[in-house]
Amino acid sequence: MIRHLKTARSQQDRAEDDIQVRSTVETLLADISKRGDAAVREMSIKFDGWDRADYRLTDAEIRDCLAELSPRDLDDIRFAQEQVRNFAQAQRAALRDIEVETLPGVILGHKNIPVNSVGCYVPGGKYPLLASAHMSVVTAGVAGVPRIVTCAPPFHGKPAPAIVAAQHLAGAQVIYCLGGIQAVGAMALGTESITPVDMLVGPGNAYVAEAKRQLYGRVGIDLFAGPTETLVIADDTVDGELCATDLLGQAEHGPNSPAILLTTSEKLARATMAEIDRLLTILPTAPVASVAWRDYGEVILCDTKAELLAEADRIASEHVQVMTDDDDYFLANMTNYGALFLGPRTNVAYGDKVIGTNHTLPTKGSARYTGGLWVGKFLKTVTYQRVLTDAASTMIGEYCSRLCMLEGFAGHAEQANIRVRRYGGRNIAYGTAAD
Repeated sequence: MIRHLKTARSQQDRAEDDIQVRSTVETLLADISKRGDAAVREMSIKFDGWDRADYRLTDAEIRDCLAELSPRDLDDIRFAQEQVRNFAQAQRAALRDIEVETLPGVILGHKNIPVNSVGCYVPGGKYPLLASAHMSVVTAGVAGVPRIVTCAPPFHGKPAPAIVAAQHLAGAQVIYCLGGIQAVGAMALGTESITPVDMLVGPGNAYVAEAKRQLYGRVGIDLFAGPTETLVIADDTVDGELCATDLLGQAEHGPNSPAILLTTSEKLARATMAEIDRLLTILPTAPVASVAWRDYGEVILCDTKAELLAEADRIASEHVQVMTDDDDYFLANMTNYGALFLGPRTNVAYGDKVIGTNHTLPTKGSARYTGGLWVGKFLKTVTYQRVLTDAASTMIGEYCSRLCMLEGFAGHAEQANIRVRRYGGRNIAYGTAAD
């Protein structure tokens, strides 16, 4: 039996929030589409208190940002980017072009072609989240994207040195200090000074996620990566302090970040809630994390591993930290998640910052149908065909002709018939099926 020891805000309340966000984003994107740079500038001033003649950073400004960081800071950024690059290269190596002869004289194939331009959003209004630059820019570079543009909001009234350094070291060709809806809108729609991109990637707050959703179709997107979510699946093999730390470590992302404990142990559940109360008295980010825990925190008690599994798949969380006596059970059987973190020795922060897997992951239940950002997201798998012999064209043409006429497509059928006549010597009347 499943019991809730702590519940979150209702789905109805969350849906009402979404309606307000959707309306705001729709209005602002329409303004960017109509007025271009002028609209972007007004939004940057209004939302970020940030104005300048050109939001693109100069080479000198980028060098100045790098100079503000210590050698250790720069080495740490390079280390994290190397881990992301290593894993992305291994993923890219697993994707190969193919060409096969499916029938005598019939050649089919596919190629993996990178998109031509990508706009990478790096969130940083509250915290300078430089790790997002690793995840998007490095991975796009491994995929072979020729033009990589980045946007990140100002931090304390200026470009965030750490974010700028990460963007530059990762390989971004163009760096803008621009945040929020105005950033993703400008990159997708283009303005007088900003050339539009073919694809948007990167996480962000609810407004950025909704902007990407509304822009999808005009440009490609990676996925709907909204406010951070974390799910901890645990039993008596770990303690409340570890669970509480892992929950609050993600709740600090924002006041609407869900953090859920799923356990078979009521003792652990209550110990975790007590530890959360204690940690919120000393955690520097408690003003944010406490609101997230109050409004979006949940504690769910299950009787069996099977119930844990079913609940976890129902929740379909972005991050899933598993700390049980049988972590491999969840690896083998879970189907809905963004990323798994197996055992107490790893955690979501490792994945967020440095270990090498990508931290741009599906939220709001979209893990039911998609994985996270990876090198394959930047590639278009496109097909081609070649028919080498008269006999092969005739044989395929006869089947095609009859199937087209079965659907009533006489023009389609004639595309096949003309080849049956030319390459097979058959006399087929126009608008009829090859017999």
